[in-house]
Amino acid sequence: MTSPDFRTNPENFCYRHPDRQSFVLCQRCLRTICPECQTQMPVGVICPECLRDQQQAAKVTRMPSRPRAFRSRSTDTRPLATYALVIVTSVISLIGLIPGVVGDAVGSLLAFNSAYLLPGFGLQPWRLLTVTFVHASLWHLALNMLALWALGRSLEPLLGRGRFLALYGLSALGGSVLVALLAPGTWLVGASGGVWGLLGAMFVIGRHLGANVTAIAVLLGLNLVITFLPGSGISWQAHIGGGLVGALVGFIFARTRALRQRRQQIWLLVAVGAGLLALLVIPAAVYG
Repeated sequence: MTSPDFRTNPENFCYRHPDRQSFVLCQRCLRTICPECQTQMPVGVICPECLRDQQQAAKVTRMPSRPRAFRSRSTDTRPLATYALVIVTSVISLIGLIPGVVGDAVGSLLAFNSAYLLPGFGLQPWRLLTVTFVHASLWHLALNMLALWALGRSLEPLLGRGRFLALYGLSALGGSVLVALLAPGTWLVGASGGVWGLLGAMFVIGRHLGANVTAIAVLLGLNLVITFLPGSGISWQAHIGGGLVGALVGFIFARTRALRQRRQQIWLLVAVGAGLLALLVIPAAVYG
């Protein structure tokens, strides 16, 4: 179900397939195109008409004496980044769950604790992101990977692989930062921050497109209730931090769709990352 504004706004649908929703624009004509109509180019994706025009122009300007250049026309729109994240996270987490020296070593190297952001404890900032690759149990891993797989299959084709990875990484960073601010010294494992960021971004982008986001809102609410259940052992700081950052990044994507805004979008994402890292000065100063 969608709102009347959403159904009547052609910019929310592929111009060649009006029944297909998309969030990706042709990098040349800026028309909305669905995954089937996208052709991956070095500078982004283009629509079939722009691809044909480019090929015709190349034929006209190509010198007869030169050999014909090889062109890659990849139309693969599978969510490969999502699949890669699920596979890599699952493999590393399963190794970390093996009892003994190997499993303990993986967990001790990748899990997050704000103490490791201080020089006196070795200064290991990579833990802010590697925390997503280790989990506390098979159940914990299965739930997070199922959510990542389900959300990624919808969001990655909508945003593109680069934007999707930026969203996931910044959300995971946001979860770790809020843990450092509100629960310093607490050990953290799991990809929940990144997953909650995907949920937050999907909610904001859906609202921007005029789609009915009731189901996402209910899912967020249920997860929030579970997070605060007594004895759940869940880090609500990581969930809230990831969700808030994901919503912010989703808002940036929704407001900077045009090709002319690409540089602005990149700088805004850089600013979000820099701002999150700057917040780490607070726990270092207070608890260091």
